[in-house]
Order: sequence, then C-alpha cells, then structure tokens
Amino acid sequence: MTFASFDDIMTYAIEKEREAAAFHEEAAQQEQYSGARETFESFAKEEHKHEAMLKDFTKDSLEQYKTEKIPDLRRSDYLVDMEYQPGMPYADVLRLAMKREEKAQKFYADFASRAFDEGHKRLFEMLAQEESKHKLRLETILDDYLAKMGD
Repeated sequence: MTFASFDDIMTYAIEKEREAAAFHEEAAQQEQYSGARETFESFAKEEHKHEAMLKDFTKDSLEQYKTEKIPDLRRSDYLVDMEYQPGMPYADVLRLAMKREEKAQKFYADFASRAFDEGHKRLFEMLAQEESKHKLRLETILDDYLAKMGD
C-alpha cells in the first residue's frame, strides 16, 4: 500500500484503530463470560486511545512516553488469517485478535523505519510498541486459557 502524504498515513491509521476497536467491542458483546468480555472491552478502550493519539498528534504529546523492549512470543507467526464469525470459539477469537495486533505492529514499525521526521518516527514507534503489548497480552491469555482447558 502506498500513501501520498503523512496525512494519508494518519487517516489510514485512524481508520484501522477504529476497526480494531469495533472488532474488540463486537467480540466483547459475543462473549458469555464476564472475564472475556472485560478483556475485549479493555482492548477496545486501548484502540480508542490510539485513535485519539493519532487525531491529537503533536510532537510534544510524545515526550512522556517511555519506550521499552516488549517480548515477542511469536505465536501469531504460525497462524493463518481468519475472518471473525459471531459465535466462534474463544480461543479462535484470541488467535484472530493476536494476528490483527501483529499486523498493526508491523504497519507502525514499517512506517517508523521510513519516517524522516523524528516526531513521526517516535509516534509510529510508540504505536508499534503499544500493539506489541496487546499482542503479548493476547498470547499470554491464550496460553493460560489453553493450559486451563488441558491443551
């Protein structure tokens, strides 16, 4: 995918954050267990925060953010793309969410590596890190769930 300007990238990224929030909100509505609902609701809130960050981006807004190395369990590397279906098993929803976070992380990391402006680079690095955190959390939740189920 090619973009003509930084504004085009930002518009695309905002739309993707909206889609991610909508996905988590729908998954939350479909879950019968309150813990799973709360998990997806919290992810939706995070995606809405990312959208707000993108909309309200200024270089000064990034000064407080600390970067850190996020472990990658690489679980999603071995998953095929799936399409969300209402009523799909919880483990599959987690797998799908993981794959989505992996793609978002790669999108932001790619733009961070291409950015000429230091503020833009920092924004994309920060968002890549946030998506990495989400992916790690989902991988951990899935591992715990599968262990509990005896898998």
